[in-house]
Amino acid sequence: MKRGLIITGGEIDLDFASRLLQENTYESTVAVDRGLETARALGLTPHGAVGDFDSVTPKVLAHYRNTPGILWDIRKPEKDETDTELGIRTAMKLNCTDLTILGATGGRLDHELSNIHMLKLCLDNQVEACICDPQNRVYLLNRGKTFERHALFGSYVSFIPLTEQVRGITLTGFKYPLTGKDISVGAQAGLCISNEVTEETAEISFASGILICVESRDLR
Repeated sequence: MKRGLIITGGEIDLDFASRLLQENTYESTVAVDRGLETARALGLTPHGAVGDFDSVTPKVLAHYRNTPGILWDIRKPEKDETDTELGIRTAMKLNCTDLTILGATGGRLDHELSNIHMLKLCLDNQVEACICDPQNRVYLLNRGKTFERHALFGSYVSFIPLTEQVRGITLTGFKYPLTGKDISVGAQAGLCISNEVTEETAEISFASGILICVESRDLR
């Protein structure tokens, strides 16, 4: 499994990003547009860079353009793909199979929703992917999963249907268990919000559908 880090052009908490880099190893890094500025601030040399780069300072852009070994994909501002999609596809070209995406939340809601839905592109290509910020870790599930309490990102685990319906959800080891419950987009989508793992391990299983899983914590 080759781990990759995608740094998008959204707002990024540098302290959080620094801790993430200290705690994890990434074989490849992709900077998306203004993500080059963040990469420079973190002292990283990306393996790939994609975007129109009109929001990158000339000094930073010149530094990386003169750095050998970077896979460049320079685009016009008018394009059909989002920057996050281009970053994901570049990471796939670098043979990454496990992606962490920074800068994909906390700004414009249309961008944030699109970025979460873009995780489906990863799922369809057998690439594990998550979006991270100081408060959340977001990823998709199309099959069951075991959660270890000590390894959770935060105190809360929420499940939201991505597909119109998710059938047969069973939760064990959670504060609010379920057995064989179907949930749908709409009013039922709130049923699995803000659950908590109460045992050393907890499990979710379901028969069909795709879930958005959010591990989150309150910031004090």
